[in-house]
Amino acid sequence: MARRRSTNNQPAQATSGEKTAGSGPGAKADRQIPLSQGGPFCAGLVFLIAIVLYGWTLAPTVTLVDSGELIVVAHFLGVAHPPGFPLWTMLAHVASLMPWGSVATRVNFSSAVFAAVASAMLTLVVAELMIVASYVSSSTGVTKRNPRQNKKTRSDNQPGETAAGSDIGRLFVLAPALGAGLLTAFSRTLWSYATIAEVYTLNTLLILLIFFLMLRWRRRIIEDRTRIGATANAAALAVTAHDALLYAGALVFGIALGVHHVTVALMLPALGIVVYRTEGPRFFTSKRLLYAALVSLAGLFAVYAYLPLAMSGTPIISWGNPRSLQEIWWHLTGRQYQVFFAFTPKDIGNHLAEFGRMALREFGVWWAPMALLLAAAGFGTLFKRDRTTFWFLALILSADLAYAVGYDIAEDKDAYYLPAFTSMAIAAGFGLRWVIQSCAGRRWPRKGVYFAAAFSVLLASAIALAANWPFNNRRHYFIAHDYVENILGAIEPHGLLLTFDWQVASPLLYVQEVEQHRRDVKVLDVNLLRRPWYFDYLRHAQPDLVERSRDKIDAFTADLKAWERNPGLYAADPVLNRRITTLFQEMLQAIVTNEKRIAPVYITSDVLFPDQRDSELPRWINQTYQLVPQGLVFELARDPTFHDPRDVQLLTRGLADGTLRFEKDDVVNLKVLPVYTTMLINRGRYLALFNQQERAIAAFQQALALSPNSAAAQKGLEESRRKLRSP
Repeated sequence: MARRRSTNNQPAQATSGEKTAGSGPGAKADRQIPLSQGGPFCAGLVFLIAIVLYGWTLAPTVTLVDSGELIVVAHFLGVAHPPGFPLWTMLAHVASLMPWGSVATRVNFSSAVFAAVASAMLTLVVAELMIVASYVSSSTGVTKRNPRQNKKTRSDNQPGETAAGSDIGRLFVLAPALGAGLLTAFSRTLWSYATIAEVYTLNTLLILLIFFLMLRWRRRIIEDRTRIGATANAAALAVTAHDALLYAGALVFGIALGVHHVTVALMLPALGIVVYRTEGPRFFTSKRLLYAALVSLAGLFAVYAYLPLAMSGTPIISWGNPRSLQEIWWHLTGRQYQVFFAFTPKDIGNHLAEFGRMALREFGVWWAPMALLLAAAGFGTLFKRDRTTFWFLALILSADLAYAVGYDIAEDKDAYYLPAFTSMAIAAGFGLRWVIQSCAGRRWPRKGVYFAAAFSVLLASAIALAANWPFNNRRHYFIAHDYVENILGAIEPHGLLLTFDWQVASPLLYVQEVEQHRRDVKVLDVNLLRRPWYFDYLRHAQPDLVERSRDKIDAFTADLKAWERNPGLYAADPVLNRRITTLFQEMLQAIVTNEKRIAPVYITSDVLFPDQRDSELPRWINQTYQLVPQGLVFELARDPTFHDPRDVQLLTRGLADGTLRFEKDDVVNLKVLPVYTTMLINRGRYLALFNQQERAIAAFQQALALSPNSAAAQKGLEESRRKLRSP
């Protein structure tokens, strides 16, 4: 029996849970891991299906959360919120220049392309793993020293595994790869981000490209060792022959850090296990590791060089103003978001439960978890027969969860679980392989095995497609654009709008900066007024507003810059904390007062219910002004007399007409729909207060049309009807 002998760069021992060719009797000198020509075909098929699906369900305009900001940054080559996403910005900028559709549509479609390629890349990743798995199984030898192992080997090896290049052997590779690729394409999270402007589909694509390059590198090395180990001294093998793949993976890793670096960095343990199980511990003390690290750093620095280059111009949005090395570091590390980490048992428990709910809906519906059952079967099979792949997938899943369960953010939390869902999709591919092997092991006719494979792939894919279509079909998604248009429609020319709501501020950036619509309206995101860079944006967007309140703005921003350099100092010193809070309130009051002399001032409803640090603002507003509901905003009026609110025709396409579906935790249900309902109720109450009962009834009825279970709307409707009957 030929044994591998160690060189300076390769391990001598066989790895636990994995056997390679040449280790058992009867190993042929010319045996190689079979290459499947069908892998690229399956990947191409998955890409075509995915791109057609994503193109058909693509959002036609700006959406909620970060979409508006990201489109503006991409179109004008600015700097996005930390960590800046420079690679995405540059690629999305190219997409924004395409000569068709709106700018939002173009950037949205770039997400679709990234997601479709990611699905195809996962298909190739699974094919790589399946080829190695086929060979590992087929090369298991029978020994005289362990009859029990002989029995286990004979029972484990299914027909077709001994010839992975045969028809059945190719089926073991292609069917799982195709099934896993389609599951990924139809998955809830990746599909949802494939139809809007976001960074996560590019991030997923780059992670899968890294996996493919590293797994291809591993397979090539095992293949060469198999061939040379049976014909010559294994020490003659030049293990660096395929290191171009290793360094390519390292380069992509460094470049990928220029998108969503946290989730990319979390893949290091999984990649480390692949390297260790392929080359052994000596690799980690070799120059090859140093070269790979240098290549990664070169890719990282090349991508993030975009930040100072962008700042050398005058971008419309330059979040964080990353000019100096310190500011670039703050931006790169997401300094302002570190307050959202909380690793208390309660928080971890809540996030794990949240992940469980998301996992149950990721590839279908909770009552038909076929994909999850396949993933469980895949993990179980891998643990018994291919420990390298098992630990590779397990580390992807566990590293991602270990980070995400301690990060408490809203809206796009599901995107942080994309690596975990990717691991589950790959494991489901091995579950499909197990199903096919089980059928083949029962000596079914070849047609029966093919039918079982096709049926399993189609059933799992169909469940995912049917379950996720209603929630991810954004073909008629105008929620964000209508939301902004409804707000702008209620604001007089040159009016000022104060808001805490990012679902208002972000799409408004797109509408005003890209579509150049209602540039006269002055919009202040009160949350962003705590960031020095935002005042640079205001000087671009609203120079007259800044000039009218310059003294108060300058006084506050001087302290604000000192706070940004050392926030701990202000937190520890009550005098400094009280001073900056007072300056902030004085600035806001000055802006409202000065702008009120020129045009009306408006607030969104959330300004009245901020967190404790902003309690002074709503107190001052309520003491100084009467709140007059105008559509989806309140106008600030000085006198207490009746101000006739204009009849604004609200656009509510897809909001509650059944054409779009939203989960309970969707931002539409959590933040947008309640604003419509609440403001219609406030309109009804205001009109009823001044005995405008018929108009009040119409407002309450509109609220009930959007939210039929609203007790406040029902109560207001009944009271107005009673007063109308008995004046």
